[in-house]
Amino acid sequence: MVYTVTFNPAIDYVVHSDKMKVGDVNRSKGEEIYIGGKGINVSIVLSELGIKSKALGFIAGFTGDAVENGVKEKGIDAEFVRLPEGFTRINVKIKSDEETELNGQGPRITDEALDELFEKLDKLKDGDTIVLAGSIPASLPSDIYERILERLSDRKIKVVVDATKDLLLNVLKYKPFLIKPNNFELGEMFGVELKSTDDIIHYASKLKEMGAVNVLVSMAGDGALLLDENGRTHICGVCKGIVKNSVGAGDSMVAGFVAGSLDGDYEYALKLGTACGGATAFSEGLAEKALIDSLLKQL
Repeated sequence: MVYTVTFNPAIDYVVHSDKMKVGDVNRSKGEEIYIGGKGINVSIVLSELGIKSKALGFIAGFTGDAVENGVKEKGIDAEFVRLPEGFTRINVKIKSDEETELNGQGPRITDEALDELFEKLDKLKDGDTIVLAGSIPASLPSDIYERILERLSDRKIKVVVDATKDLLLNVLKYKPFLIKPNNFELGEMFGVELKSTDDIIHYASKLKEMGAVNVLVSMAGDGALLLDENGRTHICGVCKGIVKNSVGAGDSMVAGFVAGSLDGDYEYALKLGTACGGATAFSEGLAEKALIDSLLKQL
C-alpha cells in the first residue's frame, strides 16, 4: 500500500480575470475549485494510474469536509485526523495579466492530533511506501519528518521525501527510497550554482553518498535526471505541449515515478514520472490517464 501524508491540505480556488487592479472591484470570467496539498496530489495521480493509496493528514471545519469528500470521490481511501478548531485553508490563485496567489495559513495542529497521526502510521507494514511532501506548518515541530522516519525505521518501508533544504538533508540518514529536488534546490543545498549536467550529477551523487537510495532531479525545460540505486544515471527529455498550469507538476512526477518503480524498472519510472508531470503542466488541473498515456509515447 502507498500512503501519502499532507500536513496542511487546501482547497485551491482558481479565479480567471482579464485584468486585476489592486484596490478596486474586479470581475472574474471563470473559476475552478480543486482539492490540493502535495500528498493529496500524489494520491490523485496514483489513482489515475490505477494505484491505490491511503491519504493521511489533518483536516478541520467545513473546508476539511470538502477535502475529505473530494478525495473519496476520486476513489482514494482517506483517513485524515480531524482537528477540533479552525478550518482547512483556502488558497486563492488569481490568473490575470499576472499570476497572484494568496495561500491560507491553515489550522493549528494539536499534540493530541499529532499522536493520532502517529497511531495511524504505526499500521504501516514491510513493503509499504510512504510519501512525505511539502513544508511543515508552524504548529508542528520542525523535526517532524525525522520523527516520523525514526518511528518507521524498524520496518522495511519505502520512504519518498519531496522537500527542500534542511528538511531534506536531515532525513538522508534514514536512507529514503526517493528524494526529488529540482536543480535549483539541489544547488541551494550545497551553496553552489549548477551550470551543467555534470554539476547536477556530481551533487546528486553527494546526496546518494549521504543516504538517498534514488535521487530524481527535475530540471524544468531540460527534463529530468535520475541516479538510481544500481549506480546508473538516466536522463529524460521533456514532453511537448502548451503549459497551462504549474501547480502539482512536481507531485505528479513523484506519483508517476512511484507507480513506475513498483517493478524495479527505473528507466520506465523516470519516463512515467516525466509524462505525469507534463500531463499536469498541460492541463488546468492534475494529470489524467489519457494524456499521461499520450505523452508517454513521446519519450
